This record gives sequence, C-alpha cells and structure tokens, in this order.
Amino acid sequence: MPKIKVGIVGVGDCCSSLVQGVASYRNGDLVGVKFNDFGGYKPSDIEFTSAFDIDSLKVGKDLSEAIFAKTNRYEKVNDVNPLGVIVQKGETMDSIGEYLHNQIKIDKKPSVDVSEELKKSKTEILINFLPTGSVQASKWYAEQAIAAGCAFINATTTEIARSREWAQRFEEAKLPLAGDDVMDQIGATIIHKELLEFLIRRGIKIDETYQLDIGGGTESLATLEKARGDIKREVKRRTIQESVPYEVPIIAGTTDYVDFMKNTRDSYFWISGKYFNSTPLKIDITLRTVDAPNSTSILLDVIRGLKIALDRKVYGTIGTLCTYGFKRPPKPYSLIETEKMIKEYMEGKRNK
Repeated sequence: MPKIKVGIVGVGDCCSSLVQGVASYRNGDLVGVKFNDFGGYKPSDIEFTSAFDIDSLKVGKDLSEAIFAKTNRYEKVNDVNPLGVIVQKGETMDSIGEYLHNQIKIDKKPSVDVSEELKKSKTEILINFLPTGSVQASKWYAEQAIAAGCAFINATTTEIARSREWAQRFEEAKLPLAGDDVMDQIGATIIHKELLEFLIRRGIKIDETYQLDIGGGTESLATLEKARGDIKREVKRRTIQESVPYEVPIIAGTTDYVDFMKNTRDSYFWISGKYFNSTPLKIDITLRTVDAPNSTSILLDVIRGLKIALDRKVYGTIGTLCTYGFKRPPKPYSLIETEKMIKEYMEGKRNK
C-alpha cells in the first residue's frame, strides 16, 4: 500500500503520542490498536511529512526531537529515529491563551507560507492538534488545507466538520474532512456515555450525573481559562446528554490543573437514578489514565479512514468517521450502531 502522508499542526502531547506510536508499531508492537488492518492500511503506512508550531523549543527541530521538548508533558516511551521533517513556524492567532503564555515562548522566526509548505511536502492529510479555544487558528489552518489540497482532521472543539459551510467548502474542493473534538479510546466521555446507555437499556431512570476531570497536561491548563473551559465543558455536556433520551442535569468538564500530575488525568463519575419501584441508585467511579495516548488509537483509524476516502474520491464531511472518532459529529449514533457503520465503511459498503 502507498504511504499516508500526514502533516501536524501543534506539536504537543497528542502529536508526541502519535509519532511515538507509529514508530513503535513499525516494530510490530500492536498492543492497544483496535484495527491493525483498516481497509488495507496499517499504522506503519503513516509517514509524517510536515509539522507546524510556534514554540521556540520546537520550531527548527526535527519532529522526532521536537516532540520531546520540555514544554510537552507526555514522556518518552519509544525511540524515534530522525524523520527528516523540520517543525516550521506557523501562525499564532488565538492558539495561546492566558495560562499557556506563561509556559510557551513564541519563536521569533517569521511564519512560513503553510499552504505552500504543505504542497512542497506532498502532505495528504493535515491534523489540527491546537489547544481548546483556538477557533480562529483552527479555521485558518482548515483554509490552508483547502488551499494545499489536503484532507483535514480537526481534533479540536472548534466547529468545522459539523459545519454545513465547511462541509460544503471541502466538498467543492474535492477533499474529505473529519472532526470535531477527538474521542478518547478509553476516556471519561466515552465511558460515561456508554454507562448511561447501558443503564437506560436496563430500565434505569437517570436523575442527574456529573463527570469531573483534573490533570497535568497542556489541555487541562488551557481549559482553566474560563472562555476555553466553557467551550470544552459544553461540548462534553452535550455529548453525554445525547446518550439520555430526556433532559437531565449534567455537569462535565475539567475542573483543575495539577502540575505534578504531568500528562495524567483523573476522572470522577457520579450517577444518580432510580430502578424498580423508584428505588434509589448511586454510582461513583474513578478513572485514571495517561492523557496523550488516549486519543491515538482512534486517530490511527481516522487517518487511515480519510486516506480511504481520498482513494475512493469521496469528499466533504465523512460522517461515519466523525461519529466513530469524535465528540461533536454532525449526527451522533450509539456505540453499537457506530461499530456497524465503521465495519461497513472499511468493507466499502458505506462511503460516508
């Protein structure tokens, strides 16, 4: 199979996990990968061809070195050989919030022409890993992807894949699109959603529920800023509400940043409901994970899925990939329905 040429916007912890993971899977270690073969493509078929950031500790470095910069919190778990991909200076815009200003020193080099660099590197798929709340910057990079003829994966909360306007623009440009806000493999939101769906299937009446997270990753720090945090919390709340066929009080989101936790995250779930004869039910759960690699398995599938869309000449928002891999798809489905859809997509029985 041909290589899948991937570009990165935001060389942070999620990027580090993705790059390290692809390097590991080239050595045959496939632990944690849901689909080794996704429509004929393997994780080892991914080739990184371009990268953009604004951090002075990353710009000008080979991607294999930049992912281990001190400003990243995800630890080194795999050796990565030099990739021959130099991290180039992108645009800042609104990608650095109030709290990240104290962590990141913006490189003084002039920004490159991103669309031209994408063309030169023959990048096919551009992944947006910018922090939550980077609305202007995320849309700007989506513009660059269109100008360069690249498919686009929006891992952030910014509304792009679910936007009719953006879907039409990518369709007209004959490019596939997937997003928004990548779903973790075993994260708080997916567990919360599926637990609620299970309880409802068993006849439980849900009264109220919350999901609270604390962590030491860059994303947890960024969401301390109220405007950015509110965006993330509302996305999570809506995603969880979609699992309940009636309105219930739901609180969900990051509540604090703990520096010494580094890239780990603790998630706390609490569900209150009633079963037979209005008997009270309480569920209290704690989940502890490392944050960065939690989205990587899903992204490996979405990357390969968008490559399939390019091969099939299917354009615009790819709804199946959005529902499978993201918290804000254009149309949500249950996990059971989604699993069926993604298998049909891989088999060619479904194009979008």
